[in-house]
Amino acid sequence: MSAAGSDPAPAPLRVGNASGFYGDRFDALREMLTGGPLDVLTGDYLAELTMLILGRSRLKDPQKGYATTFLRQLEEGLGLAHERGVKIVANAGGLNPAGLADAVRQLADKAGVPVTVAHVEGDSLPVPDGFLTANAYLGGSGIAACLRAGADVVVTGRVTDAALVTGPAAAHFGWGPDDLDALAGAVVAGHVLECGTQATGGNYAFFGEHDPARLRRPGFPLAEIHADGSSVITKHDGTGGVVDLSTVTAQLLYETGGARYAGPDVTARLDTVRLTPDGPDRVRIDGVRGEAPPPTLKAGLTRLGGWRNEVVFVLTGLDIEAKAALVKDQFADALERGGSRPPAEVRWELSRTDHADADTEERASALLRLVVRDQDAEAVGRTVSGAAVELALGSYPGFHVTAPPGKGAPCGVFEARPVPAAEVEHIAVLPDGTREVIEPPARTEELAGVEEPALPDPYPTATPTRRAPLGLIAGARSGDKGGDANVGVWVRDDDAWPWLAHELSVERFKELLPETADLTVVRQVLPNLRALNFTVHGLLGEGVAAQARFDPQAKAVGEWLRSRWLPIPVALLEGIDAPEVTA
Repeated sequence: MSAAGSDPAPAPLRVGNASGFYGDRFDALREMLTGGPLDVLTGDYLAELTMLILGRSRLKDPQKGYATTFLRQLEEGLGLAHERGVKIVANAGGLNPAGLADAVRQLADKAGVPVTVAHVEGDSLPVPDGFLTANAYLGGSGIAACLRAGADVVVTGRVTDAALVTGPAAAHFGWGPDDLDALAGAVVAGHVLECGTQATGGNYAFFGEHDPARLRRPGFPLAEIHADGSSVITKHDGTGGVVDLSTVTAQLLYETGGARYAGPDVTARLDTVRLTPDGPDRVRIDGVRGEAPPPTLKAGLTRLGGWRNEVVFVLTGLDIEAKAALVKDQFADALERGGSRPPAEVRWELSRTDHADADTEERASALLRLVVRDQDAEAVGRTVSGAAVELALGSYPGFHVTAPPGKGAPCGVFEARPVPAAEVEHIAVLPDGTREVIEPPARTEELAGVEEPALPDPYPTATPTRRAPLGLIAGARSGDKGGDANVGVWVRDDDAWPWLAHELSVERFKELLPETADLTVVRQVLPNLRALNFTVHGLLGEGVAAQARFDPQAKAVGEWLRSRWLPIPVALLEGIDAPEVTA
């Protein structure tokens, strides 16, 4: 069912974003409030790793457990928001939304800013033995209840990223739980906004096509949401960055899996999304269909997963492989002679960053990275650092390391589990202190896959090809979901889509990225976006907090894929500089 606007249609709701993660650009909140008109300003401060960080913070001080940066931003931003009539909605409450709400009230009283504050709680679950945090991902209904009750500032704990947009939109337009298409449209808009400047040219595959000055400081995005759930993604006039079909496509593909994008409020069908230009730095999103949400919520659990340490050896000049072999052998011997057992996990990685006949010492050098993990802090601490340091005068010629070895640091593990939505008490604590229980959706549907869409006719097989990097014609955006990696790949014109759809199979993907060869890889086809989405199960081990991989969040897997060479039809390479496609 889709919400129908009245006649005349209500004005769009302008929702901006000022934070994509805990540590994002500090001035963004002020910039968004002063850069142009807004109705709601959101901030996303939480991620899998952030929950672990906040959990450790709460161990030191039970009154904390929230994103303190948000409070510092409000020291100036709260007054600006009040002057401009902008509501603020942020998940900065982390593990202690009630504590953050109290801190915001104290700040408002001190500054003399007459704002009302509400918060959403109930995401905190009983923490199983051995874990540090356990939180369900709530939807936007609690946020909507707070705004309907007149709140100027709403802070939450763990909600879905898109809930920061679906909540305000539902409150503004009066959507109910059966307005599935409208809610799904808001989910898609929220997903585009959630990572801040990734929607306005940040981390963008084709950045080289734009003036570097334009990308130096991308503006944060905003969505003009309409009563039917459609939206226009844009940014404040005069800010840096770029909003076009490709930047929005990139963010749509980020950290998603199948065509069904499930959430607590609605399951959005990503295979129904339509993108069309709507003027300079404006992209319209419409056509999104919604389905009833699943009966379960995602719950995220974090725990300490042992201890980790690393040493990076610098190998310069000739005989790089032999130097690496020597230091690895010496390190193992030193541990054995010292009477210490080796750490449970020992990983070596040689990065051949060296160049022959280099004109600087750094360009003549390669990096040999040692990463160790163990449940025992001592096994990765002095045992490892001592063995590495003692090699300094008796190893390969030119021995040095990038930094003195440390004593090791704790690493974490993130685990996702389903929890019945009916067992989670979702509560909106309204400005007057009333505790409103938010009932779970009465209608739910078990999540299922979708039938594979029909592929376009294959690209003509007789066409001449040339070996070249995939990234000359295809963009990519990659990221993490627990221990899995997601890689979205898209092309920007209809001519290239048939070739990509047939060429980049799971088998070809594994061939291009040998790290994935023994893993389960699932491909989803999204014809409306001319895109393929690959989920690589297990690539990241126990997730970003475990820091088990060189690129623990899979941020650059897409760029690695784009750098790989394969036969590409010559016709698709027209207009691309010859040096870039010379084998």
